Amino acid sequence: MQTRSKAKRSGVLAAMAVVFGLLALAGSAQAKLVGEFEKFQYCPWTNSEVLRCIYSVTESGEVVMGSKTVPIENPVTLQGGYGKADKETKIAKFYGATNGITLEKVKQKLPGGLAGLVNCKEIKDFLLRISCEITFENGLTGVNTVLELAKPASEIQISENHMSRKEGTALQLPIKIHLENPFLGSNCYVGSEGNPIIWNLTSGTTEPAEPNEPITGSFGKATFLEEGFILHLDANKLVDNNWSAPAAKGCGGIFSFIIDPILNLASGLPASAGHNTAILENTVDITSTAALKIIDAENP
Repeated sequence: MQTRSKAKRSGVLAAMAVVFGLLALAGSAQAKLVGEFEKFQYCPWTNSEVLRCIYSVTESGEVVMGSKTVPIENPVTLQGGYGKADKETKIAKFYGATNGITLEKVKQKLPGGLAGLVNCKEIKDFLLRISCEITFENGLTGVNTVLELAKPASEIQISENHMSRKEGTALQLPIKIHLENPFLGSNCYVGSEGNPIIWNLTSGTTEPAEPNEPITGSFGKATFLEEGFILHLDANKLVDNNWSAPAAKGCGGIFSFIIDPILNLASGLPASAGHNTAILENTVDITSTAALKIIDAENP
């Protein structure tokens, strides 16, 4: 009897330990990052390898790809964390956002829609021009472009050193551009996981291939928030005009064998380095994971 009683008590204690453990986890999950720290809630700051958290919003700028220009009018957020920089390269490993949205998918309107994307009258080849008029002049004119990561977030590269010194690559993004329109279908992309567009963005001055000329970014205006725990950058500008863009693929669904070459011919794709430009004008906030742990402990 005594043995069974001890076993019963042990079982109860074990069950209580599990319950208290679950409650502790629940309490931890409900802890809040308050004030200016709230924007870092999806940074993987509990990962011991992550030292910094970044929340960057591209508020304006433009992407020139081939013969087409898309202004950035709707804010796009990049968020996540990064670790210790390599001593030689000064580049740190990036860690994606815990909610899975490292680079927010935001629609940007292509000026002119399909007409702006493809001007059938400019196509000299008679058969392609007729095919263009039949397929593109159909009333479904609106086209959105969406910037997406082409690789896992761990493939992003970031360098505080390069950013502050205004030299080298501050942020490397492997991306693809989704062209959205009912007629183009759901798989119309420039770039892919196997053949991504690589942006080597700098806050300094570029050295592009011709005919592009050098352009210059900016570290921005730095201020400190929350008693110095957050570095805030206004008017940060990252640029790259030395990247290449592959041909668009998968446009028009089963008719992609017709639509792809028409779209590429009219858009100047593929476009080699020196014919494309990315200008990202940002507001950037950076904090340390140590600071977030303090805030978390103060706000259970």
